[in-house]
Amino acid sequence: MPKVQRIRERLRVFEPERVGEEPRSRAAVAVVLRESRDGPEILFIERATRSGDPWSGHMAFPGGRLEAGDETPRAAAERETFEEVGLSLDGAEYIGGLGDLQGQRRFGQNQLVVSAHVFLIEEAGPVSLQVSEVRSSIWFPLRGILDEQRHVAYRSHETGKMEFPGVLVGEPERHVVWGLTYRFLEVFMGAIDHPLPDRSDEFDLSAFSKS
Repeated sequence: MPKVQRIRERLRVFEPERVGEEPRSRAAVAVVLRESRDGPEILFIERATRSGDPWSGHMAFPGGRLEAGDETPRAAAERETFEEVGLSLDGAEYIGGLGDLQGQRRFGQNQLVVSAHVFLIEEAGPVSLQVSEVRSSIWFPLRGILDEQRHVAYRSHETGKMEFPGVLVGEPERHVVWGLTYRFLEVFMGAIDHPLPDRSDEFDLSAFSKS
């Protein structure tokens, strides 16, 4: 697993993909890293269960929709991270962007475009969860993302019988990264030259398409 300096180097030359500038609903997430004795760790949140929320109960990166006062998607990611988990990214190192992903039509989110932004925080103090939006948070080692035993098939009430690739980062069945967050994780790990296992023979990955 690469050290933080290697991650910096790889994201410096990474060319993120962008979705067109036509009017769409926009959101942004923060991929927050910190260093530990065992290597870099990445922050995930478990969203609170809320009626009408398309990501209710999902594992995610902190983030949310752009608001009127947000000058850029990156600013929105920073604001949402502070609001949701109490971590200020004002003094964090901005490592780079992972580009844009479009939500899926099957979940009614195809008009939503989400961008992801990577930060390194030196002293990540205790989190302060906005409990109306976030149920829990997990710092998870990047090396664990590549543990094939943690790569599982995930099915939820939204997906019916269809299974999606997921990564277990905590309690089985509950803390599984899948969907849009998995897609950004896939982009990130590929950008730092540690791609996720190829699971194209297990799943119909066309389900991850924009439409």
